[in-house]
Parts: sequence; C-alpha cells; structure tokens
Amino acid sequence: MTAPVPTDRPPVEVVYSTRRRSSVQAALIDGVIQVRAPAGIDRDELDRHITELVARLERKHRAAGIDLEARAAHLARRYRLPAPAAVTWAEQRSRWGSCSPWKGHIRISTRLTAWPPWVLDYVLVHELAHLIHPDHSPAFHAVVARYPLAERAKGFLIATAYVHDDTGLDVD
Repeated sequence: MTAPVPTDRPPVEVVYSTRRRSSVQAALIDGVIQVRAPAGIDRDELDRHITELVARLERKHRAAGIDLEARAAHLARRYRLPAPAAVTWAEQRSRWGSCSPWKGHIRISTRLTAWPPWVLDYVLVHELAHLIHPDHSPAFHAVVARYPLAERAKGFLIATAYVHDDTGLDVD
C-alpha cells in the first residue's frame, strides 16, 4: 500500500509483518521509502509513525549535504572561538544543539536543516561559545553576540518553537 505524498518526495510503501511486534522502521530503498510495521498496527498510529519517520529521513538527507565540521571550523576562526573536537548531526527533539565542553563535542539538531543557513550558523556559534563558557552567563552572551545575526536568529528560533509548539527550547 502506498500512502499519498507530495511529488517532491519518494513514494512511501508500507510493508506489514506478523513477526514485528511494536517497532516501526523506515529506510530509503531504491527510491522508495519503505516503512516496516506490525501487521495489527492501528492506522492512526501508523500514520503518525510515517509522518515522523519520513521527516527524519528527509532531515538526514538534507544534513548529508552540509559539511558541518567545515562550517563550524570556519565560524570558530571568523568569530575567534575555539575549534571543537567534533561536530555531528543528531536527532534532537527538544534542543537545537548541545555541547560537551569538557570533550569539545557539539551536536546539532537535524531539524535545523529546514531553516535558513544563518540560523544554523547562530546555533553553531552558540555551541562554540560553550567551549569558552559552559553556562549562559553575561560573558557567554557577549561571545555569542560576536555573530551579527544572533538576535535575528534567536527570534527566528523562538517564533519557530512557538509555531511548532516545541518544548525545551534553549536559545539563551
């Protein structure tokens, strides 16, 4: 069974399995998004899973086209910030980014792939600033303010969170 989808996205094919108990998975196979689901799954629940899994695959595909490490290194040089040890994409539902200052690791939400590049750059600068100040002190905000579009991007993220009813927004 193929679910109706916009023409700019691959078709979705649902494969039901009597062996599968509760998990639902999706993968892009030969140009088709194949969703594997338990045979007895409720249609509304399946539709919710399909919406989330297809969105996740789309974010993953968009993220693959962005060299996040190079972008972070460029921003670190430009705004006089420390270079991170690692920068990776992550499926984060309640944060735009996170940083482990003691390790120098930064994780960026794949949700940012849907927004303008200057918003991604703001989140990267925000997380890079945590490599200097692991808090949200005035000194931290002064470092983040080196990015000229910081306030604009912060407003964009606040508006986006409001529209999409996200929780746990960390834009301070």
